Amino acid sequence: MNAQDRGKQLVTRPGKPLPLGATLRERGVQFAIFSRHATAITLQLFAASDDRVPVAEIPLDPRLNKTGDIWHIFVEEISAGQLYGYRADGPYRPRQGMRFNKHKLLLDPHARAVTGNFNWNLSDARGYDSSSPEGDLSFSTADSAGGAPKCIVMGNDFDWEGDRPLNIPLKDTIIYEMHVRGLTCHPSAKVNHPGTFLGVTEKIPYLKELGITAVELLPIQEFDEFEIMKANPVSGARLGNYWGYSTMSFFAPKGRYSSSGSMGEQVREFKLMVKELHRAGIEVILDVVFNHTSEGNETGPTLCFRGLDSTI
Repeated sequence: MNAQDRGKQLVTRPGKPLPLGATLRERGVQFAIFSRHATAITLQLFAASDDRVPVAEIPLDPRLNKTGDIWHIFVEEISAGQLYGYRADGPYRPRQGMRFNKHKLLLDPHARAVTGNFNWNLSDARGYDSSSPEGDLSFSTADSAGGAPKCIVMGNDFDWEGDRPLNIPLKDTIIYEMHVRGLTCHPSAKVNHPGTFLGVTEKIPYLKELGITAVELLPIQEFDEFEIMKANPVSGARLGNYWGYSTMSFFAPKGRYSSSGSMGEQVREFKLMVKELHRAGIEVILDVVFNHTSEGNETGPTLCFRGLDSTI
């Protein structure tokens, strides 16, 4: 059952500090998130990806719902597929690196899926007023929820069929670096699902013919393809972020790389790709860059880390 289906008030318990993220349990969902300097954390549940107003809002009591630097709560009778996000309040001292702003909906850093409309309206996501002469030192009261991505509660029902890491010795490893979309997006790839995780699965016979033992995938984590505001000088078309080195959510596979849907289906399709590659004797290496995200520099949007505790 999801929150939008309920006519009565949600039942909650204090929950536990671990594991971090949203964890599906038998009778509900356990939520846990880190913030050392926040003075208040609120969990919001949504019915649809473009909703501005949540169907439920649950303030976390620091006396009951905080252990050390971890805020946590258990919400009964909600299930996989539930959309959620956080609000964090606290000091707004940009010069000291603190940019808490309760008007900005924040992603869970440990979310395993993000709603995938892929053309999020992040104009209200900046924590500052871009029209102010104070620039990023100013404060924005614009609410970002309507255009911001939401997190998706995921289950643990995927059947790995006993799959395990292959642990091929490094001396015997031959790595093929590739872009998930780029490998199969051209018609010459001759696949039924171009530019997707499933498209990679279709190319396993080709990869085996090459004699490689591992694929290194350029970023497959969710990122904002349309963060670039520049246009092609010839065609006038808006330029996009093709490579993905601007991560929005480190644990969430990119929805646009899924052929089956982007409301959690991308997680299953990614896992299926990994399982089939392993079955073929091919290891999977992920290219991950941790030193920059889609929040960018001090003038970027407040989507996750910046709004939770960017001083850590």
